Amino acid sequence: MVVGLGNPGSEYAQSRHNAGFMAVDTIAERHGVTRWKEEQRALTATYLHAGEKIMLVKPQTFMNLSGEAVGPLARYYRIDPADVYVIYDDMDLPVGQLRIRVKGSDGGHNGMKSIIAHLGTKDYPRLRVGVGRPAPGWSVIDHVLAMPREEDAAAFQEGIAAAATAVDAIAELGLDVAMNRCNPRHHGKAESRAHE
Repeated sequence: MVVGLGNPGSEYAQSRHNAGFMAVDTIAERHGVTRWKEEQRALTATYLHAGEKIMLVKPQTFMNLSGEAVGPLARYYRIDPADVYVIYDDMDLPVGQLRIRVKGSDGGHNGMKSIIAHLGTKDYPRLRVGVGRPAPGWSVIDHVLAMPREEDAAAFQEGIAAAATAVDAIAELGLDVAMNRCNPRHHGKAESRAHE
């Protein structure tokens, strides 16, 4: 299950907070996925890649309640948390940088907080797309709900494309190999510790 986090509604469609939705839409586009259905307060679609059946999920609960869609879907389809991959925006990373982690805390991200609560574990993989820190005078909420600045737009789109490519790599090569390929090189040691 590949979950992209975001907020439904056209006013949020291009915002930093919708990096997860955009990545899932990119995956769908690349694999010719056009049929979405509504279930468990989410939009879902499935496709086959490298022998894996992959379900794309876009919770329609609004960001802070994302777990209310993800938890019930994972239970209904009997998907282990270790097979729930969550793509979301991360202010602790530079714009467009992708970081894959095996598990971790919510990092102050309300969508992740909700998913941890509803899956009952922090042990699920996540793909973090960097959106950078707010500009001086901007609140966190203003930052994540705004579109990227013009000078950041290309890097932001590259991060989304990288997340979509990483999902293909995970299906084809497994999580460990994909992490080694997709994560920034100088963080290798820290990333390997995430397995411990």
